Amino acid sequence: MRTIELGHTRIDKVTEMELLWMEPGWLYPTYEPWMAERHADALGPTLIDPVSGKLALSFHSYVIRTPGRNILVDTCNGNDKPRPPSMAWQHMLKSQDYLRNLAALGLGATDIDIVLCTHLHSDHVGWNTQLVDGRWTPTFPKARYVFSRSEFEHWAQVLAGRPGHRVGHGSFQDSVLPVVEAGQVDLVDAGHTVATYLDERVWLEPAPGHTAGHVSVHVQGPRGKAILSGDIIHHPIAFHEPSLYSVADFDRAQAAQTRRYLFEHCVDANALLLPGHFPAPSAGHVLRCSHGGFRFRFLDASR
Repeated sequence: MRTIELGHTRIDKVTEMELLWMEPGWLYPTYEPWMAERHADALGPTLIDPVSGKLALSFHSYVIRTPGRNILVDTCNGNDKPRPPSMAWQHMLKSQDYLRNLAALGLGATDIDIVLCTHLHSDHVGWNTQLVDGRWTPTFPKARYVFSRSEFEHWAQVLAGRPGHRVGHGSFQDSVLPVVEAGQVDLVDAGHTVATYLDERVWLEPAPGHTAGHVSVHVQGPRGKAILSGDIIHHPIAFHEPSLYSVADFDRAQAAQTRRYLFEHCVDANALLLPGHFPAPSAGHVLRCSHGGFRFRFLDASR
């Protein structure tokens, strides 16, 4: 993804895993094979494998750079995290790509001022911590970690109700609580302003459904608006088949409403959409179709 410049504020992508081919039935329980056939021309072989029918996903963060603030949004899977067999791509990952790709943008771990997590699923909090001498330690020692208050409290209540349970497949214990214990966490309400500079602003808006306290990150500048949507939508096929829902959705009906609102808002505001799992180039525009639905156009016009 090329750098998105909205004024003094810039957005770049930090990739952990460029491409993972996912069984569609694992991600979308109501997925049917004919869906891939119906939308093969619209989506192309780089999004749906023409032989296996698998869906292309990416795992990446975004860095928002404002004057005086480097903001990292979502932190992927992380290294050395024990995860269940159904999430083999996360289990005990050992890769230097993520921090290397961050360094390629001229940023080290100590340069990150704020870590935002749209929600607290394991593939959005992994690099919050790293294993140092057998202990989970904040990866970004100078950063404030900003979580939605309702999101954190939901998972804390799950743990309180089931002591010893591996909440979020263990990610709450190994990637969230250690930064809380380090005193680096700020719990905020939806609508929280993260950063401002002149007429430019970064803020959070509620986007519940996928999780109880999921938020989206909105960035406004004189050259336009961008929305970092986390897991409101996982793959472009959901534009064409709006009845699909994620296996991990907390409230399916609410998630569907949130997706619809996001699409409407992107069209009305002419906002760039930066999803959490669309493969490269990841960012693009939502377009309204004549039949009342929506489609996605990547910034790379070849798609």
